[in-house]
Amino acid sequence: QVQLVESGGGLVQPGGSLRLSCTASGRIRYINTLGWYRQAPGKERELVAAITGGTTTNYADFVKGRFTISRDNAKNTYLQMNSLKPEDTAVYYCNAKGQFGPVERTYEFDSWGQGTQVTVSS
Repeated sequence: QVQLVESGGGLVQPGGSLRLSCTASGRIRYINTLGWYRQAPGKERELVAAITGGTTTNYADFVKGRFTISRDNAKNTYLQMNSLKPEDTAVYYCNAKGQFGPVERTYEFDSWGQGTQVTVSS
């Protein structure tokens, strides 16, 4: 009903940059919050960045000054990642919260993409 697809992951050297993209599709009426999370092997999934409404952003301490989250008017969200470190290696997931369905039967949703692998290594 609401699908999210991530892209842009890959292998990059320390200090390099990547831009992740997430596209939402389905019978979406409104997306309130878009976010990026990551999960490294053996670790918990953690919040990286989120954007609420059009401009309000929230970043984890470990990415402040390096990553930037943004969104456009086409249900897309982006995560620009600069100065990447080996510890940034993880599967990155996008998340969207909002409402979907017809006016007569509207539901709230909290959907996740399948993830995209980011590997930072020499």
